Amino acid sequence: MGRDISVFGRYTYLATELFWGAVALALCRRTGSTRKALRVSLVLYPFAYAWDRYTLEVGVFDIPLRTGVEIAEIPLEEHVFMFVVPSMVVGTAELLEDADSGE
Repeated sequence: MGRDISVFGRYTYLATELFWGAVALALCRRTGSTRKALRVSLVLYPFAYAWDRYTLEVGVFDIPLRTGVEIAEIPLEEHVFMFVVPSMVVGTAELLEDADSGE
């Protein structure tokens, strides 16, 4: 049997996104890539939004542990996700590049 991850009830998904968002922000701040991460997130956002809205509409996945707040017909948490993931990628890539260049 798996672990019960619902410790925060309907705020579980949001809490998870905020935690990983803080990690992504720390990576971006450490590498000086916060503006780059924001730019990448904004460029990808329309595509991520369309994809997310479609997959939710056709029932590809369901998100039971969420606040229930929807913005533009998708959960609040999904909007946060669309900024956290690209920011994590940019922050990690920049950190690896710094390590490769010996900084």
